[in-house]
Amino acid sequence: MFIKRCLVLILGLLLLSSAANAEGATKIRFTLDWKLQGIHAWYYWAQKKGYFAAENLDVSIDQGEGSAATITRIMSGAYDAGFGDENAIIQTAAQKPGEAPVMVYMLYSKAPFALLSKATSGIATVKDIAGRKLGTSPGGAALKLLPLLAKKNGVDAASVSVTQVSPALQEQILIQGQVDVAAVFTATSYMNLVALKLDPDKDFRWIYYADSGLDLYSNGVMVSAKLAKENPAAVKGLVRAINRAVKETMADPQAAIDLLAAEEPLINKDIEKRRLIYVYKTLIDTPEAHELGIGDVKDARMTAAIATIAESYELQRVPTATEVFIRSFLPEKAERTPPTLSQ
Repeated sequence: MFIKRCLVLILGLLLLSSAANAEGATKIRFTLDWKLQGIHAWYYWAQKKGYFAAENLDVSIDQGEGSAATITRIMSGAYDAGFGDENAIIQTAAQKPGEAPVMVYMLYSKAPFALLSKATSGIATVKDIAGRKLGTSPGGAALKLLPLLAKKNGVDAASVSVTQVSPALQEQILIQGQVDVAAVFTATSYMNLVALKLDPDKDFRWIYYADSGLDLYSNGVMVSAKLAKENPAAVKGLVRAINRAVKETMADPQAAIDLLAAEEPLINKDIEKRRLIYVYKTLIDTPEAHELGIGDVKDARMTAAIATIAESYELQRVPTATEVFIRSFLPEKAERTPPTLSQ
């Protein structure tokens, strides 16, 4: 009887301790950039595997409304951190210095903006779009950067006839021949073509802005200026947990997609697994990531990227690299080596 009472007492103390730890955890409201997709697998992996909890973090994850919307969501105070676009941070930091979120873990070290054309179109370089019809979605970065892309490649932007359509129709009007080329976000368009039973590698050409004079960074993990300043330990824990999840997700993409499907049963697991692998291979597993480790950036390249955004968006103030990216929250480089992809 005495032993039984002791066991009950010990169990009660453990439960109280667990509850106390849960109450003491730092709550972080995290927003994605878009609806749930395979490229978000590592956030849920970190959550379900207990990596956030191990860092004494209570992280809630919500779907997003666009890469740029991540910034406005964080600045409104509704969210503390999220996955979004570095270039939108640059624009915001130019207008509201000290208030914009800061990038703390760069995932897409190669920007996903590209010109998409049929393999039979004869369009193989940016120069070939002169005098052609181009389709794109209104307000997107691929369109906003187009005049500067044309300028850097000796093309008169005025010679390109631009048709603005819903993002859902970009690939359709290209396939139907209504336009010759489309300015797209590759992570989305690639899988849209796959869903249409087309081969995006053999049937189409992809001309990346990054390979044609506009070498920009793109999406990563950002936090509010307030969180970065007031709770750096929480930010370090958040980045550490996500970095661990990225490595484990790419070591076993199928397991990661299965876990994601448990969160959202309506996703197409085959398509989302292919999206995850495509994005990792083209945007994350880059030579720079192997040199610096996933999450870091080159200061000179970031400064040049800021100058590009400032010119494209006619910013009145040009922020510094340290205003828009902070590397002090990163784990050691050895912990951020890009993992070997397992398919």
